[in-house]
Formats: sequence, structure tokens, C-alpha cells
Amino acid sequence: MEIHKVGVVGAGQMGNGIAHVFALAGFHVVMNDISADSLTKAITTIDRNIERQVSRGKVTAEDKAAAMARISTTLSLSELGTTDLIIEAATEKESVKQRIFDDLLPHLLPHTILTSNTSSISITRLASRTDRPEKFMGFHFMNPVPVMQLVELIRGIATDQETYSTLHGVVQKLGKTAASAEDFPAFIVNRILMPMINEAVYTLYEGVGSVKSIDESLKLGANHPMGPLELADFIGLDTCLAIMNVLHDGLADTKYRPCPLLTKYVEAGWLGRKTQRGFYDYRGETPVPTR
Repeated sequence: MEIHKVGVVGAGQMGNGIAHVFALAGFHVVMNDISADSLTKAITTIDRNIERQVSRGKVTAEDKAAAMARISTTLSLSELGTTDLIIEAATEKESVKQRIFDDLLPHLLPHTILTSNTSSISITRLASRTDRPEKFMGFHFMNPVPVMQLVELIRGIATDQETYSTLHGVVQKLGKTAASAEDFPAFIVNRILMPMINEAVYTLYEGVGSVKSIDESLKLGANHPMGPLELADFIGLDTCLAIMNVLHDGLADTKYRPCPLLTKYVEAGWLGRKTQRGFYDYRGETPVPTR
């Protein structure tokens, strides 16, 4: 089927990035959030980020104007019902996601495809709560969405081939690369990435190295562009903990046990860049390690 109009639920870091790339690729986008301030901030962020692409010669001023004109916002979830594809990009809590899909169902067109940008939660389980499990998939973008080239496509047990093929074509139209993942906890990227981050936190917790030495070791010794603790702050420590809990609960293997120090940082509300403190303190001119 053809996808022309896309609904995005959630105007945060992932949601506005998804709206950005879809609008630039020629899709009409309706972005929803429970907060008017969040929607205003998202539009400002998208405008600024596309302007950065214009300044670098990657996008023309005309392309930017056309893309911004293709984005509309709404506080009413029901207004997304007229779209061909809906991408849920709300917080990484299954109860929140289920409530969103429950509220959407009465308003959907028969052909509308439902997807979740979840980084770890069971697609099969989310789909089973809807009236169209065959038209439900995981559609996992990487952060920051305009920059990262990969999109994980995750089929639930009931997802049909037409839905998969349609979304694969959408990824191509976005100029990104699709990786097919089976519906097991955390899929591919986070199944590998999060235990590495968690092990870095254990390395800090056990006093093997400091924040600075751990991050420098991985950047210079393994050629990683960011150290694991710096990356955890960028992702959000609450998100890292949530994914580790999904892995631990879903696979019942002690190697996925979240580090107690990661839990402690989240309990303190030190979630990384978004709260100005995590493994680094971002309140000054340059980030300073907090341990």
C-alpha cells in the first residue's frame, strides 16, 4: 500500500526527529503530544535542525520550507486516525504505549498501519491488544534520527508480509537502511549495546576505573566515537535501565542484571543530559564527571 500521511505520537527527542525525516522525504506529518509546549518546542527544534542542514548544503531553503509546511500538530489523538501510518514514540513504558493504542483504535482507518518506536518492548504483546496485529510492527529509529542511518524493522508473530514490505519501502524512501530483527527483548542494537553500557557502569561501580578513564579507554582503545558512560547520558539513564530490566525479565539471565549504581542514578533523578546531570554534570561550560 502507499503511505502518504503519517501520524507521530510524542513530540520529544525521538518524535520530533521522526517527524523531521518524514517531512523532508515528502510525507505529510501530524504530530501529537499531551503538551502544547512540547509541540511548540518540537517545531522549533525541527526548524533549527533543518536550517542546520541548509547551512551545510545538504538541503535547499525551498526543501526546508516545503518540509515545514507538511508538518501539523495536534493535542487530540483522534486526529491521527486519518493517517496511513502511525508511529508511537512515547516514553519507554509498556502501560503508556498500550493506553495510546487503546485510545487510537476507535478512530483508525481500516488500512492504517500501527507501529511503535520502542527500543525493547515485545511487539507481539503490543500488537495483541489492537484490532490489527497483522498491521502492527516495531519501527525503531536510532537517536538522533536525522543523523543515524539505521532503522530496525521488527515483525510481531502476526505481522503480515504486506505490512513489512510497505515499511521496508518507507525506510528506503527516507534514505535510510532497514535491518530486520526478530521480536525478542531489545531486538539487535540494544541487545548488544545496553549490556556493554551496563558493564561500563559495573566497571565504575567496582572501582576498576573512573568515568573519565572508562570513556577514554573505549574511545581510544576500541575506536568508539563516544565513551559508554557519555553515551548512556546521551540516551538517558532511565531508558538504559528500562531496557536492561526488559532484558533481565524477558531472558531470565543474570548477565542482564542492571548495575545497582545505574539504578541509584535513576532514583536520584540524574538521568543524563536531559536533566543536566548523569555520569557527567552538564551545568557548566564543559561536562564534569560526577564520580
